[in-house]
Amino acid sequence: MPIDIGLNDKARQSSAQALRVLLGETYALYVKTHGYHWNVTGPRFNSLHAMFMTQYTELWTALDEIAERIRALGHFAPGSSSEMLEEATIKPDNGVPDAEAMLSNLVKGHEAISRAAKVGLKVAEENNDIVTVDLMTRRADISEKTAWMLRANL
Repeated sequence: MPIDIGLNDKARQSSAQALRVLLGETYALYVKTHGYHWNVTGPRFNSLHAMFMTQYTELWTALDEIAERIRALGHFAPGSSSEMLEEATIKPDNGVPDAEAMLSNLVKGHEAISRAAKVGLKVAEENNDIVTVDLMTRRADISEKTAWMLRANL
């Protein structure tokens, strides 16, 4: 069935691609944050373990919202880990860093999400795609606030 939401095919495609990038970054950071939740050690274990849980839960919720927006634009969301990670600049650690490095790595990850959201925001603005503009703005806001809170722990 044709999609008639006030956006042409080209606009829906470019907004969906920007969302795929955001989805990839979010998924990569979700996996990293959840791994840190499992593996953090040291004198701040309880507080960091709980904080990482709050953060990975928020990222998990964001994944669903981003993927559903891609679907609303008439495109399929990536369905596998490898497909989602194709767009990610956030790389896995392939090891277990100490708590300070975990915090620093998560700051960098949230900054990467903020950058991806801001690039996506420009694309969505050019497309007059106000729903995606709103989503990108919220993702940048949440990531920047989370990065600040993580930096406060360093």
